[in-house]
Amino acid sequence: VQDIYRAQNMERIVATGECPCAIRFPAWDQAVATFHDHHSDAERWDMLEASDTYNRRANDLRPVAMEICEAASNW
Repeated sequence: VQDIYRAQNMERIVATGECPCAIRFPAWDQAVATFHDHHSDAERWDMLEASDTYNRRANDLRPVAMEICEAASNW
C-alpha cells in the first residue's frame, strides 16, 4: 500500500502542478482502495511485481514532483 500511496502522490503533484500538504500527503484511503480493488488476493510474486511497477512510476515522476514541491517549499 505504501508503494501505491507514493506513486499516487507523485502523480497528483505532477498532474496539478501543485504541492500543498493535502496533495503530497493525503489520507491513505485511495491507496488502500486501489490495493483492495487490484491486489488484495494477489500471490506474493504478483505483489512484488506490482510494487516494482508502482515504485518505477513514482521514481519516474519524482524529479518533476520534486521541482514543483521545492518551488512551494514543501520538499
